[in-house]
This record gives sequence, C-alpha cells and structure tokens, in this order.
Amino acid sequence: MATMDRLEFTLLTDGSSDAILIYPLEWMLRQHCKAAVTGTWADLRRLQKPPKNLRGRIDAALELYPCDLLFVHRDAEAVPLEQRVAEIRAAVTELSDPPVPVVPVRMQETWFLIDEPALRRAAGNPHGRVDLAMPAIDRLERIPDPKQMLYELLLKASELKGRGRKKFNPGQQAIRLGKLIEDYSPLRKLTAFQHTEEQTVAALRGCSDKAPTY
Repeated sequence: MATMDRLEFTLLTDGSSDAILIYPLEWMLRQHCKAAVTGTWADLRRLQKPPKNLRGRIDAALELYPCDLLFVHRDAEAVPLEQRVAEIRAAVTELSDPPVPVVPVRMQETWFLIDEPALRRAAGNPHGRVDLAMPAIDRLERIPDPKQMLYELLLKASELKGRGRKKFNPGQQAIRLGKLIEDYSPLRKLTAFQHTEEQTVAALRGCSDKAPTY
C-alpha cells in the first residue's frame, strides 16, 4: 500500500468523459484518509492496441498507472447495480488487491446534479436567476437520462442566446462542474455512492495509516 503521507489512486472508466469521477472519489477518500490523496485517470487511448475486455483493461491500467488503490467504473445504465459489480468482481478474481467498483445509477452524470450554485458557475453565469428546477436527491437514481438533464441544465443556466448558445459546450462545462463542487456529501443518500464508499473504506482498512477517520 501507500507510504505514510500519500495515497495514489487510479480510475479506469468506460470512456474519457467519465474521468470526471476523479473529483467525487478524491472527496470521498479525503473523508476517510489521513494521507494526501492524488488521483489519475487511466488513459488507455495512447496504447497502439487498447485491450477490449475488462480484465485486459484492468491489467493495462495497473501496469501503466501503478497505484495504491484502483477504481473501476461502469455505468449501471439499464442493468442492476449488483450485476455490474459482479461483472467487475468476476474479472479480477485472482488479484491480491481487488479494485473498488464505481457503478453510478444510471450514469456518472447522476453524481453531478447536486449543487446548483456550482452548476451556475460551471455554466459561466454564477449570478443567473433563471429557475433551474434541480432534481431532488431522492429522485436522482430514477432519472432516465441524467446526461441529457445535466447538459440541458448547464445550457439553461448559461442563459446564452444566439451564437453564444450554439457554441456552448456542455461536455466541457460538466468537467468544470466536477472541479467546482466542493461537497459531495449529498451523494451519500444514493445507493450506488453508498456502495462505492463502503467498498472504499473496506479497502483502506488494510493499511493502518490509511484507516477510516470515523
């Protein structure tokens, strides 16, 4: 595991846009970890022949991005959380330090629909007054398409018109939103986040200097 003063984690995701999950994972680890936390996204696109199956991608991530803790992301989408977690577990049965599954329900965008002021800042219009009608926390995991909702809210919050509206890139602003959210604790009400945090705490218990702080 990590040295006394530092913990490095790697995040392996379904796609490049999912690298935004670095931010809630960093926040989570800092709630439970005495060490300085550093996260890196496993960018396998640089490989000449990126592996296609999950175990191959995990092995490549560990080789290219050595770490103390590996997170493996899969969106639940229309599949139950438990099934996605089982898929990850099945791919790593013989690893001595199994990765922590990260399976947002339904998509990773669900985890960024929690902070209206940060969303307005990410959209470039922090003092905007348009009503955003942000979804309640207890509804988040039932939203059919959280990505569409997040992008629509960012565009609405921008209050841009004409050419500026056409040039607005919600994907880039979503990444900015991940950086701007300072408190991810509302996500503790979500089943998927609870599961990720429980598995993270269990992984940290293997090292005394990284023991949970509560």
